[in-house]
Parts: sequence; C-alpha cells; structure tokens
Amino acid sequence: MSKLINKFTRRSFLATGSVGAVSTLAMSHGVSAQQATPEESQNIEIVNSFCAAFAVPWDWEKITSFLTSDCKYRASQDVPMVEGPDGVVGLLEGFLGDASSAEFEVLDTWARGPVVVDDRVDRFVLPDNTLDIRVVGIFYLTDGKIAEWTDFTFDSQQ
Repeated sequence: MSKLINKFTRRSFLATGSVGAVSTLAMSHGVSAQQATPEESQNIEIVNSFCAAFAVPWDWEKITSFLTSDCKYRASQDVPMVEGPDGVVGLLEGFLGDASSAEFEVLDTWARGPVVVDDRVDRFVLPDNTLDIRVVGIFYLTDGKIAEWTDFTFDSQQ
C-alpha cells in the first residue's frame, strides 16, 4: 500500500483536484431544465387550462372543447380506455357525480413536443369526505387539442 501512496505525486493530486473542481462548478451551473419551445409552451397552456376547467357545476361543453372528436382517455393504469368526448364525459360523470367541488392542483408540468406531463393532486369534496388523488397525467396533443390522455395514480403515502 505504501507504494501506491508514493506514486501519488503533487502533479497527479493537482490534476485530480482540478478535474473535481471543474466538475463541481459545471454541475452547480449547468443542470437546468430545457427551455420549452413556443409549441411546447402552448401545449402546456392548453393542458393547464383544461385542468382548470374542472369546476362545479361541471361545464362538460367547456371541458370537451379541449378534446379531439376521436380522443382517448384512460382514467388510471387499472381502468380501460374510453374513446370520444361522450366516453370521457360518461366515465367522469360516474366518478365525479357526488362531488360538490373539484380542483386539479398542478404541481409541475413539462412538455416535449406534443406530449405534456403534469404532476398534480386531484381533489374532490364528496358528501362525507375529501378525496385527494395523486396523479401523473400524460397528454398527447394534435392541432391544439388533447388527442390522448392517461392518468397514472399512486398513493403518495408509500
């Protein structure tokens, strides 16, 4: 072991230290989110407006105005996909029917091209309790409308 220590020269120490210092500086200044393109910013705005449209009383016409005529929606990873605005409304009416208020609290949103991902808490006030559901929603947009929407739900207590 002493032979390894003896081979560690001042030059190798300085070279190693310099690489470490440069790496640290690069990490502290170079790690950031990519700026959204104008298309991505518009897609984020559309999805956030869509999420904000969920208010009681339900304005299904406003909500479905964000969807393509052949849109597909999957309410969670355990639920079959429905198609078309009428299918979306039917599924949501069955789930939201007794809620006296609703809010989609968007925690974080980002986009890559036509795909928008949002991390949110869907909060519903029901007659006997408040239901908070942690959701990651993935939206695919075409021509400024939501063509596909899948929510992945998970228990944030785990």
